[in-house]
Amino acid sequence: MATFDYEMQTDPNPNIGLIVLQSDERIEQDFRRLLPLSVNLYVSRVQSSPDVTPQTLQLMEAHIPESARLLPRPVSFDAVGYGCTSGTAQIGQGRIGELLHQGVETRTVSDPLTALIAACDALGVRRLGFLSPYIADVSSRLRQVLLGQGVASPVFGTFAEAEEQRVARISGQSLVSATRALAQQDDIDAIFLSCTNLNTLDVIAPLERETGLPILSSNLVLAWHLCRLVGKPMAGMVGDCRLAALEIPRID
Repeated sequence: MATFDYEMQTDPNPNIGLIVLQSDERIEQDFRRLLPLSVNLYVSRVQSSPDVTPQTLQLMEAHIPESARLLPRPVSFDAVGYGCTSGTAQIGQGRIGELLHQGVETRTVSDPLTALIAACDALGVRRLGFLSPYIADVSSRLRQVLLGQGVASPVFGTFAEAEEQRVARISGQSLVSATRALAQQDDIDAIFLSCTNLNTLDVIAPLERETGLPILSSNLVLAWHLCRLVGKPMAGMVGDCRLAALEIPRID
């Protein structure tokens, strides 16, 4: 048997961690397209219910620290994101940050709600058309939190679905049709497609060209904000969407 000497190497790329819902089938696929190759992505899963209600969203609070602890310990994380829009609204943005920091050492954290507000600020958006896949009770909490932070959603539509496995399979054409209907209503600055489990990336740029409005989605804004936190541009895999085109420096 031969024993060989070896050298240790370091990786200069920033490290991003992502806490993904057990029931989410979409966000990892999207992040492979949205994050540049110069960013290392590490993913852990958090226990979640197949049905989405305020009560099941709240139950995730107890499991987030342990899920964050399953991210690799030797890695020095520059940012860690929690991948649930409605869960963030239910549990609270500040509380999500506390739970992530309990589980993993990281310079900074994000979530889709925090990222959406940052994106709205960057784009000058104050009135959203809001499309949700979920029942009204889930969406109302999220819209209240947005309003409390200066972003109204006077135009609202929903697919009224409670099962995550069905949300993950809502077609792109269904999203296009619903977004078109929302865009025809007056006095909105952008449209938000809420939920990390929606398959949105391929419809964003075409809908922006058609409607003339910025089109935002949970995975788009979270990836954009995490990239911004580590000082990297997105990979540009969503075409010429307005958010990806913004040149904004790293947040320190």
